[in-house]
Amino acid sequence: MNQIEALRKIRALGVPGFETRDIAALLDVSPANASVLLARLARSGLILRVSRGLWAADDRLGKDRLVEQLAAPYPAYVSLQSALFKRGLIEQMPSVVYAVTPGRGRRINTPLGTVSLHRIPAALFGGFTVDDNGVKMATAEKALFDLFYLGPSKSRLFTRLPEIELPRAFRWGEILKWIDKIHGKSRQAFVAKRMAELRS
Repeated sequence: MNQIEALRKIRALGVPGFETRDIAALLDVSPANASVLLARLARSGLILRVSRGLWAADDRLGKDRLVEQLAAPYPAYVSLQSALFKRGLIEQMPSVVYAVTPGRGRRINTPLGTVSLHRIPAALFGGFTVDDNGVKMATAEKALFDLFYLGPSKSRLFTRLPEIELPRAFRWGEILKWIDKIHGKSRQAFVAKRMAELRS
């Protein structure tokens, strides 16, 4: 199959991001052949190689939409400082997209920007909304809880809170519900203490 026909079929999918195996199935070729074809299209500037096995048809994928693609096969949602900024609780926009996942935590540099995935237990995965573009974004309360929860992690990225402006409608009870789900008394006490300090 030639590149023009392949590109037409890829664009007909109407999705901003896709994996090599998706295109192999679409074009009825081996994954190796699909990889070669996609690499050629990327060299021609017709698609973008985001990371190994992940491609974007154009810049509509965006950093926020990239989160779930990079965390696959695990789910993920935008949280921490990124969600706090989007929800209007902090003024400084982070240069990195922060997200949480029950999968492996890691930092991934892509042509669209850097995504920083942080691991939380499956029992604490939730507390997000889904926008019109399919982006999962933590609520203000869950983003703050995730920040508290990850505070003692090895990376030490979340030990200091950014300057936060809490809205009147902020629901402290939502954070308390998540605290009750923490397995481990010491982490539970740590998160409750941080919440109390901020609240006072």
